[in-house]
Amino acid sequence: MKIAVIGASRGIGYELLRLALAEGHDVTALLRNPARLKITDSRLKLVAGDILDPASTAAVVAGQDAICVCIGVAPTLQAVNVFSRGIECVLAAMGRDSRQKLISVTGIGAGDSKGHGGCLYDRLLNPLFLGTIYADKDRQESIIKASNADWLIVRPGFLTNGPRTGQYRVIENMTGVTAEKISRLDVADFMLKQLVAPTCFGKTPLLCY
Repeated sequence: MKIAVIGASRGIGYELLRLALAEGHDVTALLRNPARLKITDSRLKLVAGDILDPASTAAVVAGQDAICVCIGVAPTLQAVNVFSRGIECVLAAMGRDSRQKLISVTGIGAGDSKGHGGCLYDRLLNPLFLGTIYADKDRQESIIKASNADWLIVRPGFLTNGPRTGQYRVIENMTGVTAEKISRLDVADFMLKQLVAPTCFGKTPLLCY
């Protein structure tokens, strides 16, 4: 497949890029500073730019089978709009009648996963340090759901730098669920498997062990 990864310099996006290349896919990555990515591969194309820049976003999206949005921001108390504005740029580049697949990573606390992170996370960490981020992730999810794209929203649990196990829960019904940990590699594993053999598109699964 031809896979675009937006947010590939670290975290889930970086792991997805590595796994995709290892499994023989072509990857086009959008990065603010491509020189920071210490990976060379004949199937890897790097594009310098930002998800908020329509020109660079269009350059990454063009000709791809799938677009994976894995951007993140540091905790902040300031207003955040990069998730919602960024996904608008991606969807505009894809076009209304695109047959491309779209996978976007949000997280525990977005949409109907709110209130399922455990007492400390739900009552302290999320509202005090991540409130503006998740408000924008909610907007991001709403924009995706209202689009004509063939979409999958991935909500990882609490991220670790653990190994790729391939053994994790894919939770669609949040009733009675409290999120647990999952490695970034296993999130990337799930995303790549969904691109090869889709079963969860049009859904918003929580991933955790």
